[in-house]
Amino acid sequence: MAIEGLERIVGAHALFAGFGDEFLELVSGCASNVRFRAGEYLCREGDPADQIFMVRDGHVAQEIGAPGQGRMTFLTIGPNSVIGLAWLVPPYRWTYDARAQDDVRAISLDATCLRGKCDRDPALGYEVMKRFMPAIVKRLHDTRLQLLDVYGARS
Repeated sequence: MAIEGLERIVGAHALFAGFGDEFLELVSGCASNVRFRAGEYLCREGDPADQIFMVRDGHVAQEIGAPGQGRMTFLTIGPNSVIGLAWLVPPYRWTYDARAQDDVRAISLDATCLRGKCDRDPALGYEVMKRFMPAIVKRLHDTRLQLLDVYGARS
């Protein structure tokens, strides 16, 4: 089977590199190309986490509100990164804002579509989870390093 269009782009992203053609076709059925200009928000804290963004180009700041300090960037991600891990866990709500720092091109995956396909096909669900778990672990590790950078190592 020849891989074309969105399937090729999704398969080239680090998250789905090496993914089987049959599963790639299923995941790509939930995908669309999106663009954000510098300063535009991809998502806002508290809104439904109904999309997963696979960043292709550009950088995105993940921000949270800090009492008395306004919005603070806690992590900046770039190409081949993923925004939107909250799609996996009810109540499926964004827990931060994500704002384009420069022009961003991404693939948006419809989270409801992908969850439905994973529910109907446990083999697909397992393969998708195997792809997202390293991203979750990396995000936890990156956040821990950021905290060490902000607060310094304390004995």
